[in-house]
Amino acid sequence: MSQTSSRNAKIAGVAALAGTMVAVAIVAAIRAPAPAPALPVAMRGDPLPSRLDRELDRCSTLTMPDAGCEAAWAENRRRFFGRPRSESAAP
Repeated sequence: MSQTSSRNAKIAGVAALAGTMVAVAIVAAIRAPAPAPALPVAMRGDPLPSRLDRELDRCSTLTMPDAGCEAAWAENRRRFFGRPRSESAAP
């Protein structure tokens, strides 16, 4: 008798699990898709690459230290962090 009730318990457990899976599948199927996230807006400004952008592109391919690249990366960091230009670094 205990073997029969154990078998029935297993069948009831599998049926409950299957019912839950079907319910989740139905809810997922009828649920409206989430709106796509908005893409970041490109920076408005000069569409042509600036001198700094061209210099950074050139520097990204170099493997040796270069004084011009060091200055370009410093200017890029300054611009990124919004720090004011120092008096000695003004062109």
